[in-house]
Amino acid sequence: MRFKVAPEPVDADLLGAVREAIPLVPGSVDDCCARILDRTAVRTREDAEAWLTFCRALHLATETDRGYERRRRDPTDEAVAEAFTDRVFGVPELLDALDAAEEPLSAERAFEAIRDAVPTWERNRHGDWERVWTARTRCLLEWGVVFGHVERVDDGYRPA
Repeated sequence: MRFKVAPEPVDADLLGAVREAIPLVPGSVDDCCARILDRTAVRTREDAEAWLTFCRALHLATETDRGYERRRRDPTDEAVAEAFTDRVFGVPELLDALDAAEEPLSAERAFEAIRDAVPTWERNRHGDWERVWTARTRCLLEWGVVFGHVERVDDGYRPA
């Protein structure tokens, strides 16, 4: 399964704080989101749920039949970086586009390189889907920097 959620702000410290807020003993989505809101800089329930989902995508949290629970894994672990590549929608295509480029790509040019990968239902979901997905591409590039897959340079982004 691939997850579409990649929250902002792109912040490794916040990711660690969110991971720590997720209980070791399974809790409901509401309980987990409340803990994230109480223990981190995340301010809205919607954002807390996005962070919880992102933690699931990175294998930092798992959903059980009793709720969500924290996995005992460091957010800087190589396996987490690999999960980002394998389980977050658009990341493989984005990394392929960076690999194929002869020069660093801006977020706008990177989006142009992956625009065909954006599903029709996503295009129909947003009035200005290109703006939404350009911002999403920028966010994915920044998370790519955090996980060591991408390097930020003056002219944009390139493979690390």
